[in-house]
Amino acid sequence: MSIRSQISDFLGLRKSTVGLLCMVILVGMGERMAERFLPIYLIALGGGALSIGLLNGLDNLLSALYSFPGGYLSDRIGTKKALLVFNIIAMFGFVIVILIPLWQAVLLGSVFFLSWSAISLPATMSLIARVLPLNKRTMGVSMHSLVRRIPMALGPILGGICIGLWGERNGVRAAFGCAFLLSILATVLQQILIEDDPPKTSTKKQSRGPEKNPLKLLPHMRPALKRLLVSDILVRFCEQIPYAFVVVWCMKTIAEPVTALSFGILTAIEMTVAMLVYIPVAYLADKSTKKPFVVITFMFFTFFPLVLFFCQSFKLLVFAFVLRGLKEFGEPTRKALIMDLAPENLKAAMFGLYYLLRDSIVSIAAFGGAFLWQIDPYINFIVAFLFGVAGTTYFALYGSDLLDGEHPSTFPR
Repeated sequence: MSIRSQISDFLGLRKSTVGLLCMVILVGMGERMAERFLPIYLIALGGGALSIGLLNGLDNLLSALYSFPGGYLSDRIGTKKALLVFNIIAMFGFVIVILIPLWQAVLLGSVFFLSWSAISLPATMSLIARVLPLNKRTMGVSMHSLVRRIPMALGPILGGICIGLWGERNGVRAAFGCAFLLSILATVLQQILIEDDPPKTSTKKQSRGPEKNPLKLLPHMRPALKRLLVSDILVRFCEQIPYAFVVVWCMKTIAEPVTALSFGILTAIEMTVAMLVYIPVAYLADKSTKKPFVVITFMFFTFFPLVLFFCQSFKLLVFAFVLRGLKEFGEPTRKALIMDLAPENLKAAMFGLYYLLRDSIVSIAAFGGAFLWQIDPYINFIVAFLFGVAGTTYFALYGSDLLDGEHPSTFPR
């Protein structure tokens, strides 16, 4: 076996996954050039703190509402066709924001472009689970997460440059223009590289098609997955209560506010740290139990808002964003654990159901974060920290993985 083949095998790279990663880079690059600065853009257009909370709440709520339909559509028409539909939906949202410079239009456009990650994630995870063996799934998910961080790192820097050149209003609109063009290129490469789904066997079960009602899937969610879901919800409260206001804190609130470009650099630091830990953690997680990696990840989520509150300058914020990057330590492991615990014949749909339940509840935290911020940023950060403590403790005590029970393939079909 050649060195190139050995590297591809180690990283879980196949033709379809390469096509998927190209799509993630291109769509993500355009999206992250603009999306990270949307709270600042809303303020520039006349929106206030409540509009920022509404945007973040919509992000979580739409992630919830789109996750299960995304999984259903992927099971129904196949991954390749589903991803094409998802890209077109996102591009429509970009066009709305480009053409209509009103904060209300941003919220309307967000209904479409914020959906891309959520609606495409079940299809993405299903594709990885289909083309990679069980002992390579964490690596496959990690490569997806690692590549996602490339546009997350570079996009805000490019977006910050756009804002520096053309201002907070026109700069963000220019970034959305780039997002639209990159999405077109991503769609073309995606359709060329991703292989068509294999033909389905004509069993009685499959002839009925994928399940349309998510509630009917609940009996197939094993107890270990339910416990992971509960702890994940609590930890996501910790993340989402302050999430939309991190950029406002850094650029508007602290004693020494940073520029848009500096905030882009902080985001790049966060993503670089995340990318450095993905592959070694994935290798270790595929060789051992996944629970410790998830617990450590939840701990990093928990301490970020507490540390952020004490960071009042760029130098101190660097430390906070390194910590924020470390919260990705076991995120691919958590996603791989969801796929491991899902029934073999319902992976995309079960993944969608998980996110439907999680993000529907977590959207409350995103909306509520705006009200806590209006009271005091300190209250916002402390409440977030306490939710993180609760979620981490619960999973540390009651969480489990495949080594603690039966294999999900024994579940009823």
